[in-house]
Amino acid sequence: MWILVPFGLCLAVSSFRLQPASLVGPAAAQSVLPPTQQSGSGGGAEPAFEPDEIEAIGRLGPWPPPLTRDPSNRVSGNPDAAALGRLLFADSRLSPDGAVACTTCHDPARAFADGRPRSRARVEGRRNAPGLVDVRFNRWFGWDGGDDTLWAMSLRPILDPREIGGSIVGLAGLLRSDPRLSFEYERAFGRAPFAVSDAALAVDAAKALAAFQEALVSPRTPFDAFRDALLAGDATTAAKLPAAARRGARLFVGRGNCALCHGGPTLSHGEFADVGVPFFTAEGVDPGRHGGLKSLRDSPYTLLGPWSDDPARSTAMPTRHVEAQHRNFGEFRVPALRGVAATAPYMHDGSKATLRGVVRHYSTLDLDRLHADGETILKPLGLTEGEIDDLVAFLEALSPAP
Repeated sequence: MWILVPFGLCLAVSSFRLQPASLVGPAAAQSVLPPTQQSGSGGGAEPAFEPDEIEAIGRLGPWPPPLTRDPSNRVSGNPDAAALGRLLFADSRLSPDGAVACTTCHDPARAFADGRPRSRARVEGRRNAPGLVDVRFNRWFGWDGGDDTLWAMSLRPILDPREIGGSIVGLAGLLRSDPRLSFEYERAFGRAPFAVSDAALAVDAAKALAAFQEALVSPRTPFDAFRDALLAGDATTAAKLPAAARRGARLFVGRGNCALCHGGPTLSHGEFADVGVPFFTAEGVDPGRHGGLKSLRDSPYTLLGPWSDDPARSTAMPTRHVEAQHRNFGEFRVPALRGVAATAPYMHDGSKATLRGVVRHYSTLDLDRLHADGETILKPLGLTEGEIDDLVAFLEALSPAP
């Protein structure tokens, strides 16, 4: 399930910060004890959530966060551009033989993923197709972060011969030759497609695709109701989340230390990590973030490039200063976890078929697979079967109720 957010609801640029417990009201500053439950991983009454646990869970919100426009895309938040982008997203004429569209790998019925371990467009790729719901909140785009804007990420697969396999000329020609697309383009951009160059028209198409994808925002979940209740000191409402999911939440922010990387409202810090998933493929080594940074540096379609609509380059500081390091080999973007139950299989290579498989991976982590100069925070969690069940229940609570 996903929500197409009306652009009229977009808010001005703002930020959020969880207030200390002492500032969110006396009830929220105290332990919250749901009605007594039997613990599935040890027996006895379920202990209260302590103030530090409540504060940590509170940092996994609010949802939805404020929606902000992308200053590098002049049609960000424009409903007419989103309408054009929606048409282009499903149009297989973007490919030279009409065989592939964006929906080939990003199916709306599958949370804008494709359910395959490795996506297949013109050829089978080496990575899993990530879902696109909530993609607007990313700092970097793609598993390797090879793009720094949603519009650049939207153009890349159109031009990649392994994916859609289109061209600048072909994309511009489609916008000029199709009456419906021409009309929608002129309505969104205020000029006829014949009035601009092929290159500018292709970038405009990518920005319209980005405007459409920006509107894909996931709805609130059972976890959000639980989180808000904890902060409000409302034990009765907090207890409506199943006991296993509550125990999983405690593990997630506590002994599991999952929130160190999967924190914030989307449950991702938006950066990259080596988590011990092999990056050797049949085609050779997948360089991950290291290769993504090279692609970023080589691309004209960045926040620092000529196609950005933000002359102040107000959001370009990360792009300006990021540098490739040896440790970036085998690092991949830490995915957001909202709606994760609908986007199997998991990891950058689709090697984990289920959420249980993902949790078990971290429970029995092979430290020899990590770079010597890479992550030092990851340790095998050594979870019991009951604790694995609890973490899976928590992860499932991050998706909308059926």
